[in-house]
Amino acid sequence: MKEEIMEFIEKTVYEYEFQGAVVGISGGIDSAVVGKLCVEALGRDRVYGLILPERDSSPETVSDATLVCKYLGIDYAIKPITKLLRVMGVYKLEPAAMFIPRKLQENYVRKKMRELSYSDNPFIDDLESKGNAEFLKGLAYYRVKHRARMCMLYLEAERRNYVVVGTTNKTEEATGFYVKWGDDAVDVEPIMHLYKTQVYQLAELLGVPERIRRKAPSPDLVPGITDEFMFGMSYEELDRILMKLEKGKTLKGESNENVEKVRKILEAAKKRKLRQISLR
Repeated sequence: MKEEIMEFIEKTVYEYEFQGAVVGISGGIDSAVVGKLCVEALGRDRVYGLILPERDSSPETVSDATLVCKYLGIDYAIKPITKLLRVMGVYKLEPAAMFIPRKLQENYVRKKMRELSYSDNPFIDDLESKGNAEFLKGLAYYRVKHRARMCMLYLEAERRNYVVVGTTNKTEEATGFYVKWGDDAVDVEPIMHLYKTQVYQLAELLGVPERIRRKAPSPDLVPGITDEFMFGMSYEELDRILMKLEKGKTLKGESNENVEKVRKILEAAKKRKLRQISLR
């Protein structure tokens, strides 16, 4: 698995005459694994990391991302996008809560998301862009952050003639857990064939720092929203159901509630992919 991905990265970079690779380093498991695979395939001197925090990022984001870059041994830069988002007027949508403890912010965001949900599942509402004005404002507020990061990644990559390497895994791709024209807007996706739980297995094989492997996965766009909060189940449960559905295996023994939830997520994600429409 590792060797196949490394060969894919190396072949793509050299076949299309790029000089190296830029990876957005978030401090999470996916970017750590992708960064390590790029280093193994290209050499650390041909891999550049960008850390792109903003006002609402977790207090641990920069330290964890820096830990990953040092583990990879690559050159990197920390370029906050807070000023860019402020100039765009993004933060006017959700005023700062700077004097409120982070834990209270997290609880408030989760509570508010549930209350504003159009249905009984905020993530499906997100996929379908359904909800009242307040809910839709929230979607615009967090989605633009990934799109701003995409612009920063391409700015850095194109000045170096580097390829922008994505970090989306198969679980995220199948469920629509990404931002259109944001974290899906890349040149190469080396782990999109791996479910999240398989990414964890590969991370252990690659020696990704334990701190990164143990932290709760999060898109780090608003306080308190983790991957598993959005899905309403653990990655172990989600991937197990996804794999069984993919292979046509029996779902006996799985929670009926979770199976139904996954089916609805997959249907909503499928519709979302059809949104770019042209006449011809």
